[in-house]
Amino acid sequence: MAKILVTGANGQLGSELQRIAKEKRDTIFIFTDIEELDITNLQQLDHFFEAGKFDCLINCAGYTAVDKAEAEPELAHLLNNNAVKYLAEVTKKHRALLVHISTDYIFDGTNHIPYTENDVENPVSVYGKTKFLGEQQIFSSGARALIIRTSWLYSSYGLNFVKTMQSLGRSKKEISVVFDQIGTPTYAADLAETILKIIPGYKRNEPSIFNYSNEGTASWYDFAIEIMKITGLDCQVIPVESNEFSVLAKRPYYSILNKRKIKDEFGIVIPYWKDSLKRCIERIIEQED
Repeated sequence: MAKILVTGANGQLGSELQRIAKEKRDTIFIFTDIEELDITNLQQLDHFFEAGKFDCLINCAGYTAVDKAEAEPELAHLLNNNAVKYLAEVTKKHRALLVHISTDYIFDGTNHIPYTENDVENPVSVYGKTKFLGEQQIFSSGARALIIRTSWLYSSYGLNFVKTMQSLGRSKKEISVVFDQIGTPTYAADLAETILKIIPGYKRNEPSIFNYSNEGTASWYDFAIEIMKITGLDCQVIPVESNEFSVLAKRPYYSILNKRKIKDEFGIVIPYWKDSLKRCIERIIEQED
């Protein structure tokens, strides 16, 4: 029976994995967060892995506060770069598979066609730079690793754009949302399902990168409009340019990911983002009842 360790288990993706894991009878899951396992402590990480005899580690931990990272670069580096180096070292030592989550923010957003796994990285924020350095740590280690780059993640758990829009939609008559940043919203439940489908038959022995997001494209404005529509909120969404907002971190203006590689190699069927958003909002409403 396979044994999987999940770090950062209380975040959006980790919470979705916890929900799905209850239905998996052929796998033992151990879910940890900072309280149970400090991934910035190499010795503790090694001891934990030695005792657990894990076949796979899914790393859902990381520093994801994009704007705060500009003011806290050391902490972002610690979690997104240094800790990933330790995870790669430990999984290599114990001959386990490392599944690591990366981001579309490793690109500068100057493309006009979807980014492939082979496109040149050029992050424009501290967050993006630290995530890219984490990827490089995995490649330098030579660990058996699956790196999945994703985008605009949301779920029924934790704080995210969907819940923020719902909260604003209930309290305001109108809100402003940028229309000039283009990407793809991704439901963390779909990503979690995909990861657990891939792991059992994963054959590659070297570090490899795959893109995963939901199908389709949207601006943050489109995303907000759809959230209001599905939730049934009477709130007008006003499209504005990014330069009308004062934020610390620069974002890529275009970060759509090409998913051909993951679909071809693993036979993955990816849902359309509006369909997944509807399923997520239905779950949020169920949780509120």
